[in-house]
Amino acid sequence: MNQTALVIIKSMGIGDLVILIANIHAISKSINSKVVVLAQENTRAAEILKYDPHVEEVINLDKKGFLNIIKKIKNKKFERSYIYSDSLRLYLISKLSGIKYSYQYRFFSKQGKNFFKTAKQFTENTLNTKINHESKIFWNSNEIDNARKKFNISNETKNIVCGISASGPSKRWDIKNYINLFENINDKFPCKFFIAAGPKDQDLVKEVMNSSLKEKCISFAGMTISETIPIINSCQTYIGNDTGWAHISAALNLKSLYLFCYSPSDAYGTWRNNIEIIVPEGEIVCKHNTRGKDKISFNKVLSKALEMIS
Repeated sequence: MNQTALVIIKSMGIGDLVILIANIHAISKSINSKVVVLAQENTRAAEILKYDPHVEEVINLDKKGFLNIIKKIKNKKFERSYIYSDSLRLYLISKLSGIKYSYQYRFFSKQGKNFFKTAKQFTENTLNTKINHESKIFWNSNEIDNARKKFNISNETKNIVCGISASGPSKRWDIKNYINLFENINDKFPCKFFIAAGPKDQDLVKEVMNSSLKEKCISFAGMTISETIPIINSCQTYIGNDTGWAHISAALNLKSLYLFCYSPSDAYGTWRNNIEIIVPEGEIVCKHNTRGKDKISFNKVLSKALEMIS
């Protein structure tokens, strides 16, 4: 049997994958071997884990290809699998692939649970040890140096990753608020802004580029995740929505300010000590049904951002 463990991740989001990296590392350390990760393509696991010393390979988890997935992993003869899901389908894939020991969440138990805490508890119970839950992304130092040179990133400016994007309008603070925020910051410090947005966010990027900030901005919209990571690693601060860019930034140890409008802040804002959060006025935590994008205090965000940057 292959002593390398298979780690199966069902979650679709980049942020979910990043939060789970700490668990991947804990498993690798416990078996004293690299692991193979089976994850959906949308997580960008192959890019994010490209230089991870604890990961041997990333295999694409096809959404519908039950038999195809089994075919991909059966000949690798894994001895054990760790499944970060309560899915019966993934359990059957593991068993039909000949994996002797399969560990996973109790079937149909995950709904309504805290994503971060559930994963941490599962790993600690399975490995019978406490884990360091602060996920870390590893990257190639030469690529980081090249990014700094290419984009003229230095400590003489405040280099800020601006998370204006999100998976839907209800999760985004208004773009005009962000432009106003960054104009205020730029008035106080020499700045360079890296606009963390994808190809679907061109309208948002266009608004920023049409503002007074345009000469200070570089957009990620035409880049791959692996192209942006060495740039993000060269910055000092992330300010923006709860999105995949936020979690990548935090895992690269940037001081990170997350604005929660519609997603659970206690699940996605507590997994690393360098994260600070702001939730809608009148709320202690943000939840899926909070609908608070118009209740985020501009003055509170500005005050917290200036405090973090200075």
